[in-house]
Formats: sequence, C-alpha cells, structure tokens
Amino acid sequence: METFEPVVIAFCCHYCAYTAADLAGTMRLQYPSNVRIIRLPCTGKVDVRHLLEAFERGADGVYVAGCMEGDCHFLRGNFRAKKRVAWAKKILEEAGIGGDRLEMYNMSAAMGPRFAEVAREMTEKIRKLGPSPAKKAAQSPRADRPPEMKAASPGR
Repeated sequence: METFEPVVIAFCCHYCAYTAADLAGTMRLQYPSNVRIIRLPCTGKVDVRHLLEAFERGADGVYVAGCMEGDCHFLRGNFRAKKRVAWAKKILEEAGIGGDRLEMYNMSAAMGPRFAEVAREMTEKIRKLGPSPAKKAAQSPRADRPPEMKAASPGR
C-alpha cells in the first residue's frame, strides 16, 4: 500500500516567515520536504484566488505565514491576509474541500524552530485528512462539459 505524502504550499512573508524558513535551514532543523514555499513581499499581497488556485493546482494543504500581528513591515498586511484566509476557509468548506486544509500563522524572522514546527504540524494534519477532494476532482473529466471539450481540457 502506497503512503500518502501531501503537497503543502506555504505562502511566506519575505521579511519574517521566509527568513524564519531560511533560519530553520541554517540551523539544520528538519521539516518535511513536501512543503513548497512561495515567497511574497508581504502576506497582505495574497488574495483569496491565490489560495484557492493552490488547491486547484494540486495542493492538499495551504498555509500563509506572516509577520507577528502588529509588526508587519507594510503596517496592516498580515491583518488583510488573516481576513482573506478566513474568507477562503469558508469557501473551501462550502465547496466540500474543507476549511481545515488552510491555516494562517504568524512568526518573526528569528523563529526558525517555529517555522519548522508549523511545517511538520501542517504536513501531519494534512496527511491525516488525506488527499484534497479538489485534487481528485481536477484529475477526473468534468461531467458538465460536452464530450469534445473533455478531451481538450488543459492538464494543469
């Protein structure tokens, strides 16, 4: 029996979470290699559509990691991200994918151990949940398309 290894996407703030990830590497802290980091200038730049598209493109879990609340280099970016994550969680829940597959974390640049811990926790959580229903739906032909369009569907 094949073990499920989830694909986890981490949208990370350049100034804090991405630097924490770098510190985790420098400290030789272990965290799962299936966590894919996407560096953002600020988590305030992440949009609901980016979060949802990550699932559409095959992610089993997604998290946004930004500065500590009140310490955003762009003043309120992490508060905007928090609201967008909450909104996307509702959409994922309503779509039957599960809002618990998306989380928001805050950390400072000096929190390398915390970054590694979050990566491990999120990966284990998603492993227990199993493959994303969105991934399964994306891999099957769309029933609502005419037969000639099913063959022409892009294979993202």
